[in-house]
Parts: sequence; C-alpha cells; structure tokens
Amino acid sequence: MRIEINADDFGLTKGVTDGIIQAHQDGCVTSTTLMMNGLATDYAVEKALENPDLKVGIHLVLTWGKPLHSSVPNLVKSDGTFRFTSGYRDMEAPNISEVELEWRAQLDAYLTTGLPLDHIDSHHHVHGWPPLKNLVIQLAKEYDVPVRYVDSIADHPEICWTDTLWTGFYKEGITDDLFDVLHEENGTSIEVMTHPGQVDDDLRKVSSYTDDREKEIEILSRIKVPDWAEKK
Repeated sequence: MRIEINADDFGLTKGVTDGIIQAHQDGCVTSTTLMMNGLATDYAVEKALENPDLKVGIHLVLTWGKPLHSSVPNLVKSDGTFRFTSGYRDMEAPNISEVELEWRAQLDAYLTTGLPLDHIDSHHHVHGWPPLKNLVIQLAKEYDVPVRYVDSIADHPEICWTDTLWTGFYKEGITDDLFDVLHEENGTSIEVMTHPGQVDDDLRKVSSYTDDREKEIEILSRIKVPDWAEKK
C-alpha cells in the first residue's frame, strides 16, 4: 500500500513550518501543502527549497486570512478577510467565478516559487464543498495535478491523489499505532492528514489547534514506517 503522510498548513506560521520540516527530516512526513496567504509563506518556500525530498503541494484557502486576488468582493467581509469559516457547509454557496479567480491567483503564485506542484488540497477541506466540484475538476485537469480525495470527487478517481483519505490522526486520534490502524484499511493508496507544528505566538492568535501539533511532531518523528508501507 502506498501511504502518503501529508502535513497541512505549511507556511501558516514560522513555528508550524519548522515543525513540519522537523517531522519530515526526523520522521515519516512525506509531503506538505503550502498556504499562499500564510503568515510565513516566503519562509516556507525557503525551507522547501532546502529540503527537496519533501513533496510540496498547495493548500487552497477560502476560509482563513485574506485573498490574494484584489477583486473578489463577494468572498470577503468588510475587513478584507474571507467571509467563509470552517462551517461553510451551512453557508450560502460562494460566487464560483470569484472562487476561480482567487484559486487561480493562489495556484499561479505557487508556480512562481519554482517549487514543483505535487498535489492540491485545501484548508478545512473546502474543495470538497459540492458547489465547487466542477471548479476543482477543471483546475486539476488544467494544472495537471492530482487532488486530495474527498467524497464529492469520488466519481473522478483519475484526479484523486490517493484512493482514500485518513483524517483520524487528529486530537484524541494522535496515536503511536497509526500504521497498525492503516494496515486494516483497504485500497492501494491512502493519504494521512497530519498537522505537526511548533507552537508560536502567531499560531495561538490564528488557530484553535495548538499544543496537539507538538504531540504530532513527537509521534511522527518516532514511529517507524513498516516494510509493507510503500513510500513514494
């Protein structure tokens, strides 16, 4: 089974970025996804270039911070930050044309970094919001890059990065027996979503998920990848 251990939120803060690099260098993190509107995006690009074995994709954003595009009025609040939250599924569908403008801006900004674009996922899994399905498929095909598995695109396996996604390594689910659990899963490929990070002041200001990120670093740096888990 091919297992991808992906660390979300690369570039969110310097501490999160350093934690992801630590979990890659010392542990089993194989890939990460970069937030183009993070507080430490430029720093994360520098660290990625110093660690070429770390595969990097893009963490598309619609639910945190400010957009990159200058003219997406229907996506933002009066303070210029995105109006959508992690509870977006209970909100009115977004203006798809403006989401396309913004996500293309994020993708194009990523490509200017010189980093290869390995795959696409999103903050709070917003790319799995059904109103955005056709846009996600369009961008995946146009940019020729696979997308994190979500139920909304299960009928398009040709664009899915893996057969399935494991989201259980989070909060109470952070456990040493990760690979034992994964061994019971079916399929030929699986992505494990993780959030390692060193807690800094910036993180405490922008995220409710803090101290557990350091627990993730410790475990991801300690557990060993078994022979049956294919690393690519």
